[in-house]
Amino acid sequence: MKCLRVRAAVSVVALGLLAGCGDGRDFVDASGVPRLRAHAADARNGKPRVAEPRGPRSSFTRFRTAGDGTEVVRTKWHGRKSGFTGDIWAWVPLEYHRPEYATSGFPVLIALPGAYGYPFNYWAGDAFGLEERIAQWSRQGKTLPFIVVMPVLNPGRKYYDGSDIPGQPKMGTWLTEDVPDFARANFRTYKSRDGWAFMGSSSGGFAALKAVLKEPRKFKAAIVNGPDTAPDSPMWQGHPEAMRANDPRHLARQLAARKSLPVYLAFELGSKEAAVPDVKRFIKDYTGGPVHSTLFEIPGGVHSGHTYIQRMADSLHWISEQLQGPVPSV
Repeated sequence: MKCLRVRAAVSVVALGLLAGCGDGRDFVDASGVPRLRAHAADARNGKPRVAEPRGPRSSFTRFRTAGDGTEVVRTKWHGRKSGFTGDIWAWVPLEYHRPEYATSGFPVLIALPGAYGYPFNYWAGDAFGLEERIAQWSRQGKTLPFIVVMPVLNPGRKYYDGSDIPGQPKMGTWLTEDVPDFARANFRTYKSRDGWAFMGSSSGGFAALKAVLKEPRKFKAAIVNGPDTAPDSPMWQGHPEAMRANDPRHLARQLAARKSLPVYLAFELGSKEAAVPDVKRFIKDYTGGPVHSTLFEIPGGVHSGHTYIQRMADSLHWISEQLQGPVPSV
């Protein structure tokens, strides 16, 4: 899968440069995606517990302005738990600043890129228009208006499998502890896992899959695009037990054995990807019970973000049905 990741990264960079002018973005037909059920989570959980921003507040610089005037911003964040310092991009929807939502929390989507995910997280750019699409789909009632948090995935041009590999930077802690701490420091979020999800592609898809399976008390759902389904960083050499503890197959079996809290996984997969047999085998053998899954297969799709964005409305809709949305004041 490594060669696929690298080729995807080259494709994304090259096509992203061509698609960066707005009208060159991939066409996405979301007309068949239905409206969300009317806040099903509200009735189940009662009034959600909002977590007010607790600081320290970050100093942001504008990275780009989205089509609706909202801004994708950038900052550098020191992870107190991992010890790693890295760039994070973030975006909040228009609803976040509206008076009727002034006391409401918002769900957080931690979006991870493919390839090395360093030094840039491509979901922050305008090639895919992720923020514009979420704004449109949430206005149409098809998805929730997520806060999108986009950290660097690795500390350099090596694969760390989104994990705390012994003797290496603690990238698992960075993604599952420090990045959420960044969101809680700066934005109104929810205290329960009902307001927290991951999305990732390729190497970021593996990290998203593993994070939710490993931390079901913190995160409820993930969109998993063209992922590896087993750890394969060469830095695991000599650490078989730690590697197994970060293997999604092992983690899924653990969740089933202890009848864990349910988690929800939306897989996206291009029909021409080499990973098709492996991902379908993972869904067949390792999901079920508390691990709920659905598969969106894209006919003719390849291992690229330009494939995955085509079904992103479906995936976001599916996980939105499981999560807590913002609640307007009466």
